[in-house]
Amino acid sequence: MLLARFQYELLEAGCDEAGRGCLAGPVFAAAVILPPDFEHDLLNDSKQINEENRYKLREEIEQCAIAHAVASVDNIEIDEINILNASFLAMHRAIQKLHISPELLIIDGNRFNKYGTTPHHCIIKGDGKYFSIAAASILAKTYRDDFMQKIALEHPEYDWHTNKGYPTIKHRNTVMELGFTPYHRRTFRVTDPQMELF
Repeated sequence: MLLARFQYELLEAGCDEAGRGCLAGPVFAAAVILPPDFEHDLLNDSKQINEENRYKLREEIEQCAIAHAVASVDNIEIDEINILNASFLAMHRAIQKLHISPELLIIDGNRFNKYGTTPHHCIIKGDGKYFSIAAASILAKTYRDDFMQKIALEHPEYDWHTNKGYPTIKHRNTVMELGFTPYHRRTFRVTDPQMELF
């Protein structure tokens, strides 16, 4: 069972990203502040939920949240600053867009670049532990999927409408055959992509 809050003294926002392991497209991140008594039977880590339910949840999250925001860092910036820093930057941009300033950030994962003077806690697999991080994972994932569906129309041969930019065998083979598009991350290895960053 997920928890509504990490703590109850400070106004907290949950943050997560989507698209870190992709060969193409931006990395998206979201920041979500939920009511302290928020509960939902279906809400969980976006990877545990099917596409139809993710979009239903997005609607509910946006209606129920005290504040929410989504932001991205494109493939050009990713190549310049690396995917880890780009993930943190996308989260910073999402936090900055919130119309209410959180007093504490809870971050999915084990690392984060400090956001101004706002304290933060990194929580490994936090998207399966706290509703606000799970909500952020849903928003980041669905908005990124929307973006990839849109650019898939420009480059249908790369199968982005189904693989969303992730390094499937077909996607890697197409890159090796046809080359990069303007949306590809040039610093990512196509033949042996980096799936995990430590």
